[in-house]
Amino acid sequence: MKKRLLTGFALPVLVAFGMTGGAVASDDYGTQKVVYHVNYDDTSRYMAAMGNIQNHINAVGADNMQIKVVMHGDGLGLLSTAREHDDLRSRIDNLKLQDVDFLVCANTLEGRGIDLNNDLHDAADSDVIPSGVAHISHLQHKGFSYSRP
Repeated sequence: MKKRLLTGFALPVLVAFGMTGGAVASDDYGTQKVVYHVNYDDTSRYMAAMGNIQNHINAVGADNMQIKVVMHGDGLGLLSTAREHDDLRSRIDNLKLQDVDFLVCANTLEGRGIDLNNDLHDAADSDVIPSGVAHISHLQHKGFSYSRP
């Protein structure tokens, strides 16, 4: 019984710290579509959110996931902070390699005078959506679950 308890505890810890040599996905979760909502300005929350997304992928498997991160308002700080924050930038780049989309609100770009190419890390015209909140609602109607880490 103790051995089973330790195994049940040790595996999630190893996965969390990336020591298993790869993600441990469970077929129990099936396929998932999730929209992560970021509209706050807080570097520690950005780091935690990127960790939540990676943990989600580890549990379900990248091939079983469709993940979109929608940023608007203060949430564009995620990509502006990543320009100078090596660890955050690395986490974002790694998630992008796993097909996570980072979507930027056009209303926020225009309203705050943010330059897509010069002020944000690795953002392109194809990442811009007309409205962050409208896009979240649109994705929910297309079957995406909502998460706000």
